[in-house]
Amino acid sequence: MFVVSTRVKSRFQVETYIVHFADRLIAGIWKCGNPVCAGIDPRPQSLPQGFLEGFTPDPVGVATAIRVFGKGVVDVVAKLIPVVKFQAAFYEALGPEGSKALQETARHARKQGMIVIFDGKRNDIGSTAEAYANAYLSVDEQRADDEASSAWEVDAITINTYLGSDGVNPFLEAAGHSEKGVFALVRTSNPSAVEFQDIVADGKPLYRHVADRVVDWAERYRDSSGYSLLGAVVGATYPEQLAELRSTMPGIFFLVPGYGAQGGSAADVAPAFNDQGLGAIVNNSRGLVFAYNRPELREKYHGDWQRAIEHAAHEMIADLAEHTHARRLRSPGD
Repeated sequence: MFVVSTRVKSRFQVETYIVHFADRLIAGIWKCGNPVCAGIDPRPQSLPQGFLEGFTPDPVGVATAIRVFGKGVVDVVAKLIPVVKFQAAFYEALGPEGSKALQETARHARKQGMIVIFDGKRNDIGSTAEAYANAYLSVDEQRADDEASSAWEVDAITINTYLGSDGVNPFLEAAGHSEKGVFALVRTSNPSAVEFQDIVADGKPLYRHVADRVVDWAERYRDSSGYSLLGAVVGATYPEQLAELRSTMPGIFFLVPGYGAQGGSAADVAPAFNDQGLGAIVNNSRGLVFAYNRPELREKYHGDWQRAIEHAAHEMIADLAEHTHARRLRSPGD
């Protein structure tokens, strides 16, 4: 994992330090040769045919099922892509056992070297925001090993910016201390985003005001790569705004939802990348993790759901390489 490293200062002194989130993210992208993020949204009704039959139908049994499924997804994608994002709602819907399943699956992904994003879109102010930030972004400083982490075993969290600086700074301060990541909602991929995000104030839409503040907040958290540990969620389903925001938000990594099942294409996400193929990670949830529900893959792999997911991952990697600057991330022989 790209979390804790050491540097030899002298014959008798070895210094342990935590690697900046942007450095870890870039290292993972280069290692895998692609910017793909697998979104694990474990809807019980969408699990492979017959999968739930091996578990009791109560919340404990269903939570166990989604834990086994999630770990099975990670086992497939960890060797192919750098990032996994867990949608907290589908785990929390099952109560404490579901939250435990999320924690165990996230730990499983980190042990395989993946960057783990907790997608909870948290936000509050004051001590409550600090408590959220500590839960997901703090590091146990007494542990100088690769397991040094927050209670939730994640590398980054998504947050809502609606409450302004009071609701953002506690997360940035915690992330700055632990060198973890934060992705702030700027331009989301859902159809009704226009109801608020496109309202024009002082001559420009609200999402542009949010973007400007994100750039300001991000400045003090940049590292030598030029990238900040504060990133932005910018949807693929609004490609013109995506291109606009990319030009005004240098050094900000984009987490791009909306590819695949929500209608976003590789061509739509292309503006998110710089000339080297960096600057964005592209999330695919249903189209990747539930790929076994595609009739042609069900027939091709005879119900082997993990092979269907692997097939879809290779498809997405190739699609981004063909239609975006992500091709620059691949070795000549890939």
